[in-house]
Amino acid sequence: MRLDLTMIQPWITPGTRVLDLGCGDGTLLKTLAEQRQVSGIGLEIDEDYITQALTKGVNVIQHDLNEGLGNFLDDSFDMVVMTLALQTLRYPHKVIDEMLRVGRECIVTFPNFGYWQSRWHLNFRGRMPVSKFLPFTWYDTPNIHFCTVRDFEALCEEKDIRILNSAVIGGDNRQSALADRFPNLLGVTAVYHISK
Repeated sequence: MRLDLTMIQPWITPGTRVLDLGCGDGTLLKTLAEQRQVSGIGLEIDEDYITQALTKGVNVIQHDLNEGLGNFLDDSFDMVVMTLALQTLRYPHKVIDEMLRVGRECIVTFPNFGYWQSRWHLNFRGRMPVSKFLPFTWYDTPNIHFCTVRDFEALCEEKDIRILNSAVIGGDNRQSALADRFPNLLGVTAVYHISK
């Protein structure tokens, strides 16, 4: 399982209701059900991922996150999770508002485009970076909003969103004290636990 998915598990209280936005193949929800006894629903747009999630026994609904979460009542879930999808949304700030409306707490992970190698690549090569973690060229990338750790924290401050926990995954795909000290420069993936 991806490290960001492993890192967020302790932030999810056993036995709670979880909504997983962009749930992919359902790996996170299946693991949470087995290890933390959560009940959950996943939202996913990709039909292949939906089939894989259903095969794993995960409850999943086909849904485009850009359409919002209007089908869910306020505080319907204890936790709403969205991993590595924030940067693909047309209006990510509105989806975060919706997450905080339907969930008491939320977890968001996203690629940090302020990572030093991305900066170096753009500054010295003059081209958008392509890496193992972000293997897309500028014209075929699903990423439409390039967010950094500082950008996300500024958005949280602007919207009076509480940051309960945060962490970053460094370039070696591990947590490190150095990356935690300089998250905007040394974090490849940012991990945030937030609430209203």
